[in-house]
Amino acid sequence: MVEMATGAVEVVLRLVQTGEPLWVKSGSDGRDRLQLEIYERMFQRSGQHLRFPHTRTETSRDSAPVAMNATTLIDMFMDASKWAELFPTIVAKATTIEVLAAGMPSSRSGSLVLMYEELQVLSPLVPTREFCFLRCCQQIESGMWVVADISVDYPRDNQLGVSPRSRRLPSGCLIEETPDGYSKITWVEHMEIEANDQPHVLFKDLINSGTAFGAQRWITTLRRMCERIACLNVAGLPARDLGVVSSPDAKRSMMKLAQRMVNNFCANVGASSDHKWMNLSGSNDVGVRVALQKSSDAGQPSGVVLCAATSIWLPVSADRVFSLFKDERTRTQWHILSNGNTLQEVAHITNGSHLGNSISLLRGLSSSQNTMLLLQECCTDASGSVVVYSPIDLPAINIVMSGEDPSFVPLLPSGFAILPDGRSAGGQGASSSSTPMGGSSGSLVTVAYQIHMSSLPSAKLNMESLVTVNHLIGTTVQQIKVALNCAND
Repeated sequence: MVEMATGAVEVVLRLVQTGEPLWVKSGSDGRDRLQLEIYERMFQRSGQHLRFPHTRTETSRDSAPVAMNATTLIDMFMDASKWAELFPTIVAKATTIEVLAAGMPSSRSGSLVLMYEELQVLSPLVPTREFCFLRCCQQIESGMWVVADISVDYPRDNQLGVSPRSRRLPSGCLIEETPDGYSKITWVEHMEIEANDQPHVLFKDLINSGTAFGAQRWITTLRRMCERIACLNVAGLPARDLGVVSSPDAKRSMMKLAQRMVNNFCANVGASSDHKWMNLSGSNDVGVRVALQKSSDAGQPSGVVLCAATSIWLPVSADRVFSLFKDERTRTQWHILSNGNTLQEVAHITNGSHLGNSISLLRGLSSSQNTMLLLQECCTDASGSVVVYSPIDLPAINIVMSGEDPSFVPLLPSGFAILPDGRSAGGQGASSSSTPMGGSSGSLVTVAYQIHMSSLPSAKLNMESLVTVNHLIGTTVQQIKVALNCAND
């Protein structure tokens, strides 16, 4: 395994540092594409092929500065739990199977870890990709590290139940320290996928283009999350304090609570092996998927939670859909549970350079809603967006605003995942810093609700709950289409 990991580090370093003819710019989106014939001549791949008669290859490379120092990044990359928390929209679950080498205490150079992960797109329609892989960290010179991954065979009868329908060939990133405390990241993804495992028609363009799990998605997500972490560590007050968030400790408590809310949403809306989605006939051709989750965690209502989700295509840009959801002034257009009552933002934290990345506390203007608020976080970057919210009562708000640990505040998140559809929009190139992946013309939206169905852990799914949630999602979808003037599409 050590020899395999060392070889992967060497391959990743060459992939990062070599230009043409190994990499060429794609004419459709302007991104780097690996020339497989040249790759095959440069590198030996004995025993590193999927054992399927038909496979396809996804390759990508991207580079950007991120607002985090290199040693902190490496620490997060080499720890499976921190890795999953850093990429909640991509990593459905991650586990450290075995630490094979701890590496140098100061730099983590020489670290070698056997890990398992599931990668996701935030929709129950897209199966996760499972990997067992070696992750190796090697310091190349002062201020420069390589983190390299390579898939390994793992017994099929193991407790993880890995089904190797995809394999990561040497992939990873070069991390370079910069004097301003930032890091420059150059990321390479190289996967082999079983070709007969075709995605749902809605997500076909996004998946088959390689952008759904490509380097640009990792880089843009990492940039956004590093900005969020930097905001969490800043001692100052929120950018716009409306009289509720009264201290730096309150700000941190609210940000931590919102992050747990987003993580919970992402963990429950995808197609992870932990979920057993059932398909209902619904108001669109995809239908509504439902799953039951038993919960005993302090941070969720105890008993049984009903998760329900559907995914739709909309003929409008992902940016326009995101703007509709994040603006409390347009909420009554789609949020049927608001009963037509408008909401007022009473606290706002900006947690990134994009103004759309923010956390809000929303209060209903009617007298009957004064005991309950909504906590909402909006996250957006070039790879997509999420808008997640959860009701939260006044006693819980008082805990947060006093700066106490919010780990035991119960949350039941609902919300939206918004992705570009992956279809070409006039063949224009895409910039990793500002343009949605693939220059898409439309968007893929996953609508998800979580409902506390029963306090009894033995509760079963009943027809009343199914009818209620089917109506809730169907009506929400229709109102979203009306609000975006595409009700007939």
